[in-house]
Amino acid sequence: MQIHQIPELRNPVAVLAFNGWNDAGEAATGAITHLLNSWGNQANLIAECISEDFYDFQQIRPMVFIDNSQIRQLKWPKTVAYAIYTPHLDFDFVVVIGPEPSFKWQTFTDELLDLFDDLEVNLVITLGALLADTPHTRPISVTGTSSNSDLAERIGFEVSRYEGPTGILGVIQDFCQRRELDAFSLWAALPHYASGSPSPKATLALIDELADFFGIAIPTGDLAEAAKAWEIAVSQLAEEDSEISEYVKQLEADKDDIDFEETTGDEIAKELERFLRRQDDSQ
Repeated sequence: MQIHQIPELRNPVAVLAFNGWNDAGEAATGAITHLLNSWGNQANLIAECISEDFYDFQQIRPMVFIDNSQIRQLKWPKTVAYAIYTPHLDFDFVVVIGPEPSFKWQTFTDELLDLFDDLEVNLVITLGALLADTPHTRPISVTGTSSNSDLAERIGFEVSRYEGPTGILGVIQDFCQRRELDAFSLWAALPHYASGSPSPKATLALIDELADFFGIAIPTGDLAEAAKAWEIAVSQLAEEDSEISEYVKQLEADKDDIDFEETTGDEIAKELERFLRRQDDSQ
């Protein structure tokens, strides 16, 4: 990993997402991109990793492009880490985005967490998105989990009970626990019948969950409009297939029943707080 600088940060929180298996609908990497776009004028490159030790370039190919000077350039797949300075908050962000590594996950994770040690990161949040039996017409569910039972109890999240194949996010969570570094994951659930295109609605759900966790306002920009456009487009496609249309109706009924049973005063208060933060942000 090539380190460009070790900046002085205030109580830094790391937020990570990787393209590939952990990133249905590009929702998780979309959230990192949104953070960079929202606070880009306050972001500085910390480090980047382009190593052939970690990537299979036949699976994640470099891209050729022509720059503004009409010169042919080669852009290699890489993982990058940025510092985002947020002086209006009590902490700064370290955001990491890139393709899921192909090789040497343990070495990759150790190098990443060594960087976090140098930056004095005190909390790691991994973002992911998965495909599920859920309707596109209802709010995207986001689940927070942690492998650390003490942390999960402290923040009111579930202890991860998942068993089966895992991605780089699972490895990072495990290594954080071994290093006694607080870490948790946020996972957005996308409808599996609408996985063919980026989902701004799921990206917005992850951004909202981050904002709720910290009790802060994160600018949403045009994400809300993009989410509505995505939902309309998926609805139009579903209506063209009678089987999918009926399937969506059944998912909606099931989801409504579950939501009715689980709705609490806390959930209503959470939605109100989110609305008020957005109103303050828009003024």
